Amino acid sequence: MLPFMFATGIESSSPTIGNGRIRRDQMEECGHYRQWQADFALVAQLGIRTLRYGVPLHRTWLGPGRYDWEFADQAFGELRRLGIEPIADLCHFGVPDWIGNFQNPDFATLFIAYARDFATRYPWIRLYTPVNEMYVCAKFSALFGWWNEQARDHRSYVTALKHLAKANVLAMRAIVALRPHAVFVQSESSEYFHASSPDAVDEAERRNQLRFLSLDFNYGRPLDPVQREFVLDGGMTPDECRFFEEHALCGHCVLGSDYYVTNEHHVEPEGGSHGAGETIGYAMIAREYAQRYGLPMMHTETNRDQGPHGDEAVHWLRRQFAVVRALMRCGVPVVGFTWYSLADQVDWHIELREACGSVNPRGLVDLQRHIRPVGVAYRDLIAAWDGRIAAVDPAARPGA
Repeated sequence: MLPFMFATGIESSSPTIGNGRIRRDQMEECGHYRQWQADFALVAQLGIRTLRYGVPLHRTWLGPGRYDWEFADQAFGELRRLGIEPIADLCHFGVPDWIGNFQNPDFATLFIAYARDFATRYPWIRLYTPVNEMYVCAKFSALFGWWNEQARDHRSYVTALKHLAKANVLAMRAIVALRPHAVFVQSESSEYFHASSPDAVDEAERRNQLRFLSLDFNYGRPLDPVQREFVLDGGMTPDECRFFEEHALCGHCVLGSDYYVTNEHHVEPEGGSHGAGETIGYAMIAREYAQRYGLPMMHTETNRDQGPHGDEAVHWLRRQFAVVRALMRCGVPVVGFTWYSLADQVDWHIELREACGSVNPRGLVDLQRHIRPVGVAYRDLIAAWDGRIAAVDPAARPGA
């Protein structure tokens, strides 16, 4: 059984830009390497007992079977001492230079060994996100041309998506072979595409089918005709499609869904799109994902800038948690809620595409580690609700 988890995370994105020359290491840019002990103390001070936390993969994984565990040992050891349960985030948007990028056909096989060695070294860790936001990572790296391989074509996108999903599936299987009670919280962006006019309905619906690809791969759901045509045209083979149907591991999984004000999109008849803001909101979108997969859910990421008066983030926090409560009232088994991240971020308003050094005031604390109003509000919310929400068995499949 999983008690309801109030969580935050240490922002650990580490993609490359500039054709691989610049590493956007958010743990460095946001000061975590210098202040990791203070960060963990703040997590405890806010009453948060679950932390999405990833080791710096590009610093830790030096080559096949070669690791530098020094920082990971210190960090995970301190979390264990403080009684903060980590959701171990093994790959967050970037890989070591020696792997290259997500076009590397060996990535999934190599990642199995890393996941196995990590689980062997830290046998007490129960919760994992092997690969974070596969959909977003593939889209930004291989379709929009922003990160890592910086490709902009259909075939590269499908290749990245299948490699990320295969790495996630095989890592889960490797971990659960060592840790039969492991639980996998797959953090993925929950998207929705709105037709801006009747002429845009077909394209919006096509995109609404394709947004599910990473999770359909991950959970072994047979592809719909639109999806199947899309991936086969992108170079996948029928055997590669069958691999995902045959290797799913749903019984150990929690469907983590991320929602921001940027997750909804208006689609134009000619195929262009632009942000729709919070149009139908997380509740309706999350229910669609819940019905599709029939798994326990967790709201694994949300945030908002504090605004000029410091209250916009507080209002967003309360609204998102109210939505989680409403989902539970409607029968959706939700096991947790996350404000992401603990500290402010850097350059996420431009998706890390350029190294500008602009601070995004979205954290529970600022970069000087002063608690923001949203941090106080989250602390108070946790104090009021912690222990008063029923636990959920992640092995129980509630059904669609």
